[in-house]
Amino acid sequence: MISQRAKYALRALVALARAEADQTIMISELSTSCVIPKKFLEQILLDLKHHDLVRSRRGKLGGYQLNKQPTEIMFGEVLRIVDGPIALLPCLSVTSYRRCKDCSDEASCEIRRVFAQVAKSSRDILDNTSLSDAMTVDRQQRKPASRKRDARETRSVRSC
Repeated sequence: MISQRAKYALRALVALARAEADQTIMISELSTSCVIPKKFLEQILLDLKHHDLVRSRRGKLGGYQLNKQPTEIMFGEVLRIVDGPIALLPCLSVTSYRRCKDCSDEASCEIRRVFAQVAKSSRDILDNTSLSDAMTVDRQQRKPASRKRDARETRSVRSC
């Protein structure tokens, strides 16, 4: 299960991805539209900034924006930044491998074998699904909106 922090990070990144390329979004605006506590969002965005996923601009027109294209930010990368290893067992982690204390032989471990398939499938999906991919699916599932409503959405942050 992913943490609430990871869900908030993904929500905020999708909201930033929906913005115009040169548009910055203030934390207070993101906090309100994505329903994320402001102080918590500040910590999340700072962490994402340290990993070069977002950048900030100071001043009256300041705020946050993506530092990479939405096609370049993968769900797996975000989850590893925010939550750490994705694997369900420590002996399956790509980034933080640890041998299981109660396992005498990884090669013959039935539990490891099953969870290795789960981990591989999960990693394949998460490491190959970008913010852009998620937004494309999102757009396809929504009903068509009127032109007037679409114009309003491009000027402000849409709800997450």
